[in-house]
Amino acid sequence: MQSRSLFALITLFGTFFLLPLSPALAVAEDNNGAFVDGAGFTLYGTESIKGSGSEKVEQDPVCDRSKRPKIFKVEPDEAKPGQKVKITGENFGSKECFHGVAFSAAGPAKIEYTFVNDTTIEATVPDVRAGMSFIDVVAGGGNARSKGFLVQTK
Repeated sequence: MQSRSLFALITLFGTFFLLPLSPALAVAEDNNGAFVDGAGFTLYGTESIKGSGSEKVEQDPVCDRSKRPKIFKVEPDEAKPGQKVKITGENFGSKECFHGVAFSAAGPAKIEYTFVNDTTIEATVPDVRAGMSFIDVVAGGGNARSKGFLVQTK
């Protein structure tokens, strides 16, 4: 993996400063929406609609970024890896604007989920070690985190 330094150009009282940024804030170029150490969930590298014109604009979904998602309940509140859980809340958006589900115990692993509607998501508990975890949903309006969720032993 190639190492590269990141710098920020800052202006303070008319003087320019070049400051190094922490490598923990760096994002690998092959990430396409992932959790990144020091940055949280990022959509760096997400493909654009590539092009312009009335057809492209009409097909592009309109995502309401002003409505923050909220998780009200996860049922059941404990489950074994491979079992499904139902996440209910509000402002999950449309299927095109929904970005994904994450379990804190699973790190950046891709989680299988089904978008049901603006208030319901069904997700499969990943194959992780037993213990407490949080469930995050990432929608067009941001991120929402559940209360503690217990992953049971297999």
